[in-house]
Amino acid sequence: MLIDFAASPLSILPAIVALGLAIITRRVLLSLGLGIVLGALLLADFSLLNTCSYILNITKNLIYNEGVVNAGNMSIAVFLVLLGMMTALLTLSGGTRAFANWALEHIKDKRGAALLAAFLGVFIFIDDYFNSLAVGSVARPVTDRFKVSRAKLAYILDSTAAPMCILMPLSSWGAYIMTIIAGILVSHGITEYSALGAYVLLIPMNFYALFTLLMVFAVIYFKLDIGLMKKHEEMADMQNDDCNDANAVDLFDEYGIPESDLGKVSDLIYPIIALIFATVFFMLYTGAQTLAVNQQPFSFLGAFEHTNVGASLVYGSLIGLLLAFITVFKQKLPLKDIGSALWIGAKSMFSAIVILFFAWTIGSVIGDMHTGAYLSSLIQGNISIHWLPVILFVLSGIMAFSTGSSWGTFGIMLPIAGDLAASTDIAFMLPMLSAVLAGSVFGDHCSPISDTTILSSTGARCKHIDHVSTQLPYALSVAGIAAIGFITIGFSNSLWLSLFAYSVAFLCVIGIMKVISNR
Repeated sequence: MLIDFAASPLSILPAIVALGLAIITRRVLLSLGLGIVLGALLLADFSLLNTCSYILNITKNLIYNEGVVNAGNMSIAVFLVLLGMMTALLTLSGGTRAFANWALEHIKDKRGAALLAAFLGVFIFIDDYFNSLAVGSVARPVTDRFKVSRAKLAYILDSTAAPMCILMPLSSWGAYIMTIIAGILVSHGITEYSALGAYVLLIPMNFYALFTLLMVFAVIYFKLDIGLMKKHEEMADMQNDDCNDANAVDLFDEYGIPESDLGKVSDLIYPIIALIFATVFFMLYTGAQTLAVNQQPFSFLGAFEHTNVGASLVYGSLIGLLLAFITVFKQKLPLKDIGSALWIGAKSMFSAIVILFFAWTIGSVIGDMHTGAYLSSLIQGNISIHWLPVILFVLSGIMAFSTGSSWGTFGIMLPIAGDLAASTDIAFMLPMLSAVLAGSVFGDHCSPISDTTILSSTGARCKHIDHVSTQLPYALSVAGIAAIGFITIGFSNSLWLSLFAYSVAFLCVIGIMKVISNR
């Protein structure tokens, strides 16, 4: 390799090409593919043979790495297939229809249907993948019946998944972040609070996550439909939304799954509850196993910190699928219909899995080009400490947007933020760490190549690029006023003053959106 990409602007070129083309052409796979090829060409010094070899090698590593199956990636793919099969069986059993009919009796309008999806997204915070897909499968029939556009549902799913996961210590995100924070505290000799204590203190400083959740409820309650979202909502009202099926009704109508007339609400609720509790149980179980191997005492936080998220999702979905089987077997439905539904459910997830593999591949390319290292180097130099929180927020957002990975951004930027605080003013440690967390969620939220963005589109059965384009104005609005909060905390080091400034800005934005949406 002739170029040091860690010090070269060329390191961000594949990400820019992939993201730009996705927005312009609205063809996600083509755009990701071209970004992958461009990055591989640069890494291989434009040797076609080496380029092909590189692409084949990273593709193989996504599935089978160093003689061992890549459990992390494969478990997510298996989870998607199992969840698709489970959702199909819930449709076949009539549970989905029964729940939709129950909702018709208790939910009176479009706003209520959207609020149902939002509250489900808030309460299911164990993992962002699980949140997007499980809430989507439960809420979609209801939102379809009340003509909530699939774009609006995808926005609700995406805006409650990652924000809730990062605000809750007892989540896969919380456990991962606490491991990084623990290392930062030890390396800088900070003993006044533990990793959990620091995490809890960071929650009210995560301006983007907090106000993204508030924005979801404001958008629903005040009907703040702006930009392309307004177009999709108007088309949904006419039952002609590009994201919806022609009649905007049940998920698998176009596939021809016959829905049983014997279904009950419990046929939907019990498998979903089993899936949730089984997933939590296996997260604790796999975490406890790791603690035992490391000869560490068991604790709930320790178990979540060391859990195997992918395996837990697979085991939990198997339990949920088993209960879904029981619902169809007890009704003595034809085996032919059951087999057909299973195949349709699995097949419905194939496109999401392909997009995920492309996203993982370009993520590997971006990692090899040291895109994150180049972006993080941009903050080095003579910068006033008061500007560092907002700079870290913006840079983390750009990095997460470019890489499609908030977790990767956490791993790179949190230690950098810790070092910057330690070398300048240790009192700014928490504001700087919170800026990284908020910026990472912002970038992940907007990125077309983010796993959570892709799975939110999948959960809502919305065209991926439609979800990205309709969500972007809301995400940018919240990010803009989050920047005000981080500027305020940087100059005042006061959480309360920052929340006040941010809240005022938030209310102003809501007022502006209300005026725009009424035009």
